[in-house]
Amino acid sequence: MRSGELARLAGVSTDTLRHYERLGLLPVPRRSAANYRDYPPAVAGRVQLIRRAIKIGFSLTELKTILLERDGGRRPCRHVRRLLTSKIRDIELQIRNLVSMRGELARISRGWDRRLSRTRRGQPAKLLESLPMDTPVSPRPKPHLRTQGA
Repeated sequence: MRSGELARLAGVSTDTLRHYERLGLLPVPRRSAANYRDYPPAVAGRVQLIRRAIKIGFSLTELKTILLERDGGRRPCRHVRRLLTSKIRDIELQIRNLVSMRGELARISRGWDRRLSRTRRGQPAKLLESLPMDTPVSPRPKPHLRTQGA
């Protein structure tokens, strides 16, 4: 099956297929006489598996490792399960950080309300200047190797 057909079937772009191929997530396809990529039908299931795994937080790097193990005849199930457990822990930490940040922002907001109530109309309240030097940094999610439109 050609790239365009596989892309439509799997719900991705042909660029995504080529990206997955470059990363080693997909086997290098045979080439037709006209030099078109010719994928076996089973690759559609693999692309869909990759897409589902990405949706729940697996990175392309993690998936490459897992799929290489599978392709080598090994069973990476326990490794996959450990990765998922780690992702759950990461999300729980992010939630705790976000709850803490929400509390800090609420405290700052109350302070700004007091400051605004004491500031005459037309005068600057200098809200940002009133932020304490030790204002916590907003928690950021861990970066994953993802691509636009992938």
